[in-house]
Amino acid sequence: MRSIVLAGGGTGGHIYPLLAFADCLRRHDAELRITCLGTPRGLESEIIPPRGYDLRHIPAYQLPRAVNLNLLRTPDRMWRSTRAARAVLDEVAADVVVGFGGYVSVPAYLAAWRRHTPIVIHEVNVPMGVANRLGSRFTTHLVAGFPHQREQVPALRDAPVVGVPLRASIATLDRAALREQARARFGLRPDLPVLFVFGASQGARSINLAMAAAAPAVSAAGVQVLHIIGARNEEVPIPADLPAPYVTRKFLAEMELGYAAADLALCRGGAMTCAETAAVGMPAIYVPLPYGNGEQRRNALPVVEAGGGLLVDDAELTPEWITSTVVPLARDAGRLASMSAAAAAYGRRDGDEALRRYVLATLGTPTVTEEVDPTWPR
Repeated sequence: MRSIVLAGGGTGGHIYPLLAFADCLRRHDAELRITCLGTPRGLESEIIPPRGYDLRHIPAYQLPRAVNLNLLRTPDRMWRSTRAARAVLDEVAADVVVGFGGYVSVPAYLAAWRRHTPIVIHEVNVPMGVANRLGSRFTTHLVAGFPHQREQVPALRDAPVVGVPLRASIATLDRAALREQARARFGLRPDLPVLFVFGASQGARSINLAMAAAAPAVSAAGVQVLHIIGARNEEVPIPADLPAPYVTRKFLAEMELGYAAADLALCRGGAMTCAETAAVGMPAIYVPLPYGNGEQRRNALPVVEAGGGLLVDDAELTPEWITSTVVPLARDAGRLASMSAAAAAYGRRDGDEALRRYVLATLGTPTVTEEVDPTWPR
């Protein structure tokens, strides 16, 4: 393998595993040419170039789900997008395309198929995303991020489970060893429990509002809070002079410090969030998005059933519920230790390496394909 093209964009759920996989490839082979495909409007333009990877912009369009004017425009748009993707694949002499979803993946899959370039698709959601579902028609090389997908997604029934590529700072995190340093970084006390509140890369307004209203009661109970508001969310009013520290940040790039500082998380149920919290043994209360296909509930449910967390509907996350349920749990060290062990037993830290082995096997590179575990969790 001399040149690989990675396709995935739009949201952090597609981009962060792509970057973690790119980092893994670079660790093994500094000479490997890694090219990423994205769009000027996607989050990838903010995240990928600063990490030192070549990002090529191609036009990509949301696939229409109804009969409308956009549907009539789709064939011409797709032809132009595929032609642009094909030009990139030809220029870099791509040996393989690995896609993580998002609309930019569709022209990449089509261009690779027309070029007879192997395609590997990594999927983490139930149901499959639209882009990966379309891409699955052009390749048999599909891999799943979680074991429950094999039972719920027909296209993934025989797919190996490789886990989710995680950034090295999280995959190698020792929460206990970093705890003191992390708390000092945020100005948190070493002697009180910490609740870590976040809503993925964009934040979660309903969680923000519920926590802001519950802040006085949470602090009065002796629970500290590290609250990531979200880069695109408005600030929420937190009372001053609370008895226990309540720290807010718009965005936290070093999520490993948040996990290390915390005893319990309150968060959404995105695939990346569930993969990270389980891998580092972070007890979590998951608040799935109240709309969409229900994929966030499906993501979090296996971790909860394994004993690593709780589920609460978005509509039920009230200040009163936080006071009556979250606060007692945050103060119960014994229960948190049990949940942490259960989450860690379910989680997986080697998704990047497992995906790399699968890609090499797809290209016929000598490797032990049995190392890609089809029955995780172990």
